[in-house]
Amino acid sequence: MTVYLDVVFIENLVINYIILLATGLINRIKIRNSRLILASILGAIYSVFTYLTFEKIQNSISIKIIFSITIIYIAFKPNKVKKLFKQLLIFYLTTFAFGGVTFFLLYIVKPNGIFFMNGVWIGTYPIKIAIIGVIVGFTIIYLSFKMIRNGINKKNMLCNIEIFFEDKKKEMKAMIDTGNLLKDPITNTPVVVIEKEALESIIPKNILDNIERILKGELEDIDIDSKYISRFKIIPFSSIGKENGILLGIRIDGLKIYIDNETVYIKSAIIGIYEKPLCRTREYSGLIGLDFIEKEMAI
Repeated sequence: MTVYLDVVFIENLVINYIILLATGLINRIKIRNSRLILASILGAIYSVFTYLTFEKIQNSISIKIIFSITIIYIAFKPNKVKKLFKQLLIFYLTTFAFGGVTFFLLYIVKPNGIFFMNGVWIGTYPIKIAIIGVIVGFTIIYLSFKMIRNGINKKNMLCNIEIFFEDKKKEMKAMIDTGNLLKDPITNTPVVVIEKEALESIIPKNILDNIERILKGELEDIDIDSKYISRFKIIPFSSIGKENGILLGIRIDGLKIYIDNETVYIKSAIIGIYEKPLCRTREYSGLIGLDFIEKEMAI
């Protein structure tokens, strides 16, 4: 049977791209197609070299690991070793899941003209089998990680945050709340909910004392500097016992999140001021949504 190296190259290019794309989505990484395509091309070249019976490459585990790390770095450019190995782990898990599903589909479909040579599947098998394998493998891994995330206990869901407002800053405990989906309706920016008492040292007193009047638009009789008015946001929310509530939101100058020995800085964040205590035991003073954590830390 005649085998064309360009076919081997293109098939592996497509498969590599899909696996890397799935890896990025599971890790919630900001995808850059140019980097994914470059990494996929490198992976496809490796497959062609493997097919050409370069035995040292085939049998060397260290070369394969180094090559995988290189592909991950090109595709996602992680800025920390911890992120690199996390992405590498997801890459391998996705690949294994994809391989298992694909082998199963090949066993069921049994396409003609397919054989295994030098560690590479060669033949006329439909590329759609490989694509289905990647999609199913991605789904399995994604749902598995989602179940793990949902199983995080309360202790692990507490983190330290630091709020920056003008020349002041305030550090406090916050809970990572999977139910906090609050967003500024205009900019679609996620909102961190902070109880009023925790903000007394950084937000002007006349703002905190007149939240209801500000929400009603009664600004004429309140001595508030105009520079703060431009920072105000109206944040609608729903909760048990209050379906159509609103919070006063304020655009702050920055937010730091300290979690898993990492520090994430978010510029121009929005906080929503809650006038009652968020926790009876005072373990935390804020609620931060997963959108803040997963989106920012994955980059």
